[in-house]
Amino acid sequence: MRSHLLNDLTAEHYRRSVTEGVERVAAHLAATERPFTGVTPDALAPRIDGIDLDRPLHDTAAVLDELEEVYLRDAVRFHHPRYVAHLNCPVVIPAVLGEAVLSAVNSSLDTWDQSAGATLVERRLVDWTASRIGLGPDADGVFTSGGTQSNLQALLLAREEAKPGQAGRTGADSLAGLRILVSEAGHFSVRKAAKLLGLGPESVVSLPVDRDRRMRTVALAHELERCRREGLFPMAVVATAGTTDFGSIDPLPEIAELCERYGVWLHVDAAYGCGLLVSPTRRHLLAGIERADSVTVDYHKSFFQPVSSSALLVRDASTLRHATYHADYLNPRRAVSERIPNQVDKSLQTTRRFDALKLWTTLRVMGADGIGRLFDEVCDLAAEGWRMLTADPRFDVVVEPALSTLVFRHVPAAPTDPAETDRANLYAREALFASGAAVVAGTRVGGRHHLKFTLLNPETTAADLAAVLDLIAGHAEQYLGESLDRAS
Repeated sequence: MRSHLLNDLTAEHYRRSVTEGVERVAAHLAATERPFTGVTPDALAPRIDGIDLDRPLHDTAAVLDELEEVYLRDAVRFHHPRYVAHLNCPVVIPAVLGEAVLSAVNSSLDTWDQSAGATLVERRLVDWTASRIGLGPDADGVFTSGGTQSNLQALLLAREEAKPGQAGRTGADSLAGLRILVSEAGHFSVRKAAKLLGLGPESVVSLPVDRDRRMRTVALAHELERCRREGLFPMAVVATAGTTDFGSIDPLPEIAELCERYGVWLHVDAAYGCGLLVSPTRRHLLAGIERADSVTVDYHKSFFQPVSSSALLVRDASTLRHATYHADYLNPRRAVSERIPNQVDKSLQTTRRFDALKLWTTLRVMGADGIGRLFDEVCDLAAEGWRMLTADPRFDVVVEPALSTLVFRHVPAAPTDPAETDRANLYAREALFASGAAVVAGTRVGGRHHLKFTLLNPETTAADLAAVLDLIAGHAEQYLGESLDRAS
């Protein structure tokens, strides 16, 4: 069994095994014809359940053959141009190279004596990102598992800073008086974070949005004033730079102005919109983000990185102390005075992968502009898709995209009950997924079912969008026709 340990004696075994795996994946990539096979849970589960995990195959090729049956063959292909569903991106090859290296070396980013240079690489990338945002010389941050964790940590810091005596503030006497203000289009993780932080459901105040699905700053001002009047304490305003459903960007300068006026922590959730930080043409859309107290970025969305690759950035490095705990066996207090750089001092996690390496290899091969140009391409495609949808009488489109998301709805030629139109759209999405020809997402707008294109693949073309729209219309019209037959 020791022959399977990765070390100096098994280097050749490692090379052969990984090469076999890479060749299988490459073969699947080359042969991909559609984004999904259409396999159902009922069809796939018996294959997986039937495998006896207590009886190993003892052969890499046999394991890869089995893996084709239970995973590779049916995996959803984010790299296919007609996968246009969720915020999943095709990944760039330099990042995959970084993934292979970090997995084999297996550094742990909690302490210096487990990571050495990996710690410094992550810190350099944190500084680079903070500089791109414009947070100033006192900024810092840490890599995380994703936007949900980044938002949780940001709100943890905000909660602690809201306590009496912090930063010269009066603070809240109890958790019950704390409030988090976020638009109704903000990410669900804000409510999840509030619950994890011991706050009740009333602590998250949902603010209305305008026709472009951006937070209404008038409503924010009214809510801040109401909190002051009623003795409540807004611990944070969460602005979104790229909402999940619409890609909308809240008016950051106006929100920042209100936060400064009322002394409220401003967190910007830029998990999706962070690609604008490297865009050669659209960086101005993030104007005002530099005034945030904390920022979430997801490189595994608009930087084309493999999951997971995210970070939390803060304007004031000292606020990260709220996540710091010292253990004699890991990061004793003396390490601080000895200037030993332990990233666990900043993180909610202890053992943590060297995910920063993927971004490092990408920047060193492609450069920031190279990444930004890819993101610009999908934003350009969304603009073209918007024009296509507005000109097509078969569809209603909700909002002109700021980034690369399109939310729309098939509308029947003849007047139909809205609930029946809902069912037709839902059916179209499910039938399309079952066919494997394309994958689209769905959401609800104004209580009605809508469909959604999330465009993160620069290889997707306007012709692909047109073809998917034809498929959607065909499925929806088939459902409506069959529904009419049933009624008659």
